[in-house]
Amino acid sequence: MTGSRARGTSRATADSTLGSAWRARILVIDDEPALAELIDRTLRVAGFDSRTAGTRRDALAMAKEHQPELALIDVMLPDGSGFELCHQLRDLLPELAVIFVTAKDSLADKLTGLNLGGDDYITKPFSVTEVVARVNAVLRRLGGEPADLSGRIGIGNLVLDDDSHVVMRGDRELDLSPTEFRLLRFLLENAGRVMSKQQILAHVWNYDFPGDPGVVEKFVSQLRKKLDEGEPPLLHTVRGFGYVMRESA
Repeated sequence: MTGSRARGTSRATADSTLGSAWRARILVIDDEPALAELIDRTLRVAGFDSRTAGTRRDALAMAKEHQPELALIDVMLPDGSGFELCHQLRDLLPELAVIFVTAKDSLADKLTGLNLGGDDYITKPFSVTEVVARVNAVLRRLGGEPADLSGRIGIGNLVLDDDSHVVMRGDRELDLSPTEFRLLRFLLENAGRVMSKQQILAHVWNYDFPGDPGVVEKFVSQLRKKLDEGEPPLLHTVRGFGYVMRESA
């Protein structure tokens, strides 16, 4: 490979669960614990070796220990700017790839991040599958080997493989209908966020007009029975608001 940013690949023992023999090291830096954990889990399911940090100080310490090949950096951190952190991390790891993740979506902010050497810029809100796709794209563009499992998302011991349409809860394969599969995928893509019945109707049933919320209740009930059988519940009802995928406390 050529170019100042080209990097070699790292090899690791094949992961028996995900079937991936190559795992890029990723550092997720975000001060929202739930979001950082969601991104971290999704990256791990996709085959990456991921770690998290919530502050600049923790990020620098973790970078020295973990030696990441790519960092996902929130621009607004409690102890300073993610833009400044990018400089500090690059001083430590000159070949580090950087994707800024932030709610600041103005063109000026995006240009600042890219001009500072960011390889990509993702604005909130986003789907976790988009994050994996962007990570793969940056690794590919910079000469690395992207994980080939970007179609997998999950939470806890639940994994949904969008390519094979297989859903596993631990070592148990779930038998889902096409609608149940689409519903689960939408809820997983928005894990940690409460989705209203109308949002679910719009995205799962493609209704651009008010539909029957009873349909959502029916399919959520069916999905919950299959999903949570003999396991700690993952699909929760938030009364008066909707439904959310998250691990039980």
